[in-house]
Amino acid sequence: MLLLAVGAYFFSSLVLWAQTSDSKTGDANKSWTATTDSQSDNANPTRTLESHTQSGNRTLDNQSVQRRGADGQFEPYQDIEKATVQVDAATVRTTTRTFGRDADGAKTLVQVTEEEKRTLPGGDSNVVRSTSNPDANGRLQLVQRRIEETKKIGKDVEETKTTVMLPSIHGGLAPAMKMQERRQRGANDTVESQKTTLLPDGAGNWQVGEIRQTTSRQEGKNRSTEERVSRPDSEGKLGEVSRTVSKEPASASGETRNTVETYSIDVPGVTRDGSLHLVERATTARRTSSTGQQTTQQQVEQPDPGDPDSGLRVITLTTDTARPGPSGAQATRTIQMRDANGSFGVVSVDTTKSDNNHAIQVQIAPPEVKK
Repeated sequence: MLLLAVGAYFFSSLVLWAQTSDSKTGDANKSWTATTDSQSDNANPTRTLESHTQSGNRTLDNQSVQRRGADGQFEPYQDIEKATVQVDAATVRTTTRTFGRDADGAKTLVQVTEEEKRTLPGGDSNVVRSTSNPDANGRLQLVQRRIEETKKIGKDVEETKTTVMLPSIHGGLAPAMKMQERRQRGANDTVESQKTTLLPDGAGNWQVGEIRQTTSRQEGKNRSTEERVSRPDSEGKLGEVSRTVSKEPASASGETRNTVETYSIDVPGVTRDGSLHLVERATTARRTSSTGQQTTQQQVEQPDPGDPDSGLRVITLTTDTARPGPSGAQATRTIQMRDANGSFGVVSVDTTKSDNNHAIQVQIAPPEVKK
């Protein structure tokens, strides 16, 4: 299957949205186009062309991904066409078609996803999502169905039950995974959730494969989130395997600072001892100057696999700036990484220009840690 993650860098990419609209804000019919250029030293440059058209109860979103070919020119690689229809006040139906390119460069259908979402009285909802892939003869075959049912079971309590069905050796689809999530809002804007994933054991029984518990708190202007993940070991005993703690304290200077610490039982270069250890710290600071310039800086620290007892060390530094001007905006992203000698070198510099001061989106996210 030809699927491409555009801008799949060590960090999320710097994005330029060049939008045009043929209607006024608030009109029923709207359209816009967008162009995204992504470049990195360790990835083939890509260009993504997007268009959005809304007419009445129907919305069309098209995305065309191009990659640089051997001749230096951009060539088509993947197309995604999504049609959304508001069937009635309670029902939304979405069809997404993904196309790739065969050996001759011809456009070929590789996947179709159909989703129907119904909003029920009282705030409950049902979502059914079906995915089909073409077989060797080009006929679509159903390969997955996902059913989500969300119900309010109390004033501040909501529960979602999800069933994922996959092809069975006996034909048709059979449940392959179940998820049960319960979310409860408490005092002082505290939100607690527990998501349990169940997997079949081969004998017709369902066993717990993972429990994910999350607590979010808002204390004044201070925000914090803690997530604990537990999984069964080789003997089936459930134990905590990772913990993530995010803190964003209040700041009177106008700068926002967020720290995310990840703890895991797996430490590079160390044998498991059954305890959680700090394996990553990502610190992000954002500020806006009096001239409107936005600056975001992030550093990611991880242990040295060759000397895990030495503590964390900074492995990447990312700096983003977005500067508005009379003729538009300009954004620059610089990524530095530590090399084998311990020195920092620039591995990527992206510069984006736009004639729209509100068109540049800067997002920095830490890489996902394997838990």
